[in-house]
Amino acid sequence: MDEPSTAEDARRRRVRRREREPGGPRSTRFKVTYNRAELALVEQAADRENQALAAYVARSALAVAKEAVVPVSVDAREVLQELIQSRGQLRRIGNNLNQIAHVLNSDGDITDEHLKAVLARVHAAVRHVDEATLQVMRERRPRS
Repeated sequence: MDEPSTAEDARRRRVRRREREPGGPRSTRFKVTYNRAELALVEQAADRENQALAAYVARSALAVAKEAVVPVSVDAREVLQELIQSRGQLRRIGNNLNQIAHVLNSDGDITDEHLKAVLARVHAAVRHVDEATLQVMRERRPRS
């Protein structure tokens, strides 16, 4: 039996197939239009997922409709990163507060400088989380 050539292997790997739908074959079609820049973005996303363009668009639309995924703007990525960083900062601050409580409970001395420094970090971290939360809330669209 002849071995297929490498070019033929590459062609076979590039073939994208849509999975069979559990509800049976899809028979309803509608047209989606994009400008060139939008089409390029959608094509890149489909390529990343190794899916045909129409299959990618259909799967993405269904995922959003079923609320399996929530569309997020590119700007929201920065806001989410801020929330993640703030969460880590709050975790470290909580550790500091636990250490202070431990020292106070064991009749140790805590200086005013230590308390002020920890409380300032708490205040700043809470402010960052509040700002990021408000930004996320502004971007949410009400569901009708």
